[in-house]
Amino acid sequence: MILVTGATGFVGGHLCRILRERQMDFRAASRRSAPGCITTGPLSAGTDWGPALAGVDTVIHLAGRAHVLRETAADAEAAFRAVNVEGTLALAHQAAHAGIRRFVFLSSIKVNGEHTEPGRPFTPTDPPAPQDAYGRSKADAEAALVALAAQSGMELTVVRPPLVYGAGVGANFSLLMRWAGSGLPCPFGALDNRRSLVYVETLCDLLVRAAGHPAAAGEILMVSDDEDVSTRELFARLATLQGRRALALPVPVSLLRTIATLAGKRSMSDRLLSSLQVDIGQTKARLDWLPPYSLATGLQRTVTHARTPR
Repeated sequence: MILVTGATGFVGGHLCRILRERQMDFRAASRRSAPGCITTGPLSAGTDWGPALAGVDTVIHLAGRAHVLRETAADAEAAFRAVNVEGTLALAHQAAHAGIRRFVFLSSIKVNGEHTEPGRPFTPTDPPAPQDAYGRSKADAEAALVALAAQSGMELTVVRPPLVYGAGVGANFSLLMRWAGSGLPCPFGALDNRRSLVYVETLCDLLVRAAGHPAAAGEILMVSDDEDVSTRELFARLATLQGRRALALPVPVSLLRTIATLAGKRSMSDRLLSSLQVDIGQTKARLDWLPPYSLATGLQRTVTHARTPR
């Protein structure tokens, strides 16, 4: 049986649906009460995972404190560490004690860093270089889990996704999608960056493969749609899918960065203007796996869901 933590989150909701569709035996756990879920309360060093772990042989750990655009915690470093490091390690210790065979940890490409140079995508063998509190918390959690796995014999698989999009996505991607659908011009005409994305159902497919494939033990798995796009191209595709003509103004990138810095939006602008590419070659080779959905399909499904009245 598979235990899915964070089952009511964006990725968790999609993963649980896919597991049900595949008729796989799983248990959903969430910090808040939800139909069909075991309620665990907030992820922390003191969380009791005993009832959730009973009869389980694999954990897919999705729960955590997510990266946010507007940080409200007085000490972001401590807030991320309390949940993403201490809470994760508490679960992993209890899992190892319960005899769990494999622990699949959803990490982040932010462990590698915030941007890549042309022709040099991030790989699983690159040294960690996180640039913010969220990335550091994921890197520290990975390191602690590796040590625990070596000590306990529990198998560990780490998955590092870039930006995840799909039905129900929020944050930056949702804002970009609404902007593209508004018919308003964008200032990305002079931009030629390259970014990796991953459709949420592609990520979930890999998580399921990582939970059961013998070769996934001990691996860091990079994941993406295996097709990189510029922010300008992404905006144009999202506009076209919403019946709009994309108008991209050729504003110099240096000017965009200056304006963003003056407006206090440097972090958001970096994600729009810089490159971040992921090499998934090792993942494909080790697990005999290919992304089941193209970028075009993922974007089409995401836009269709967003435009469907509810």
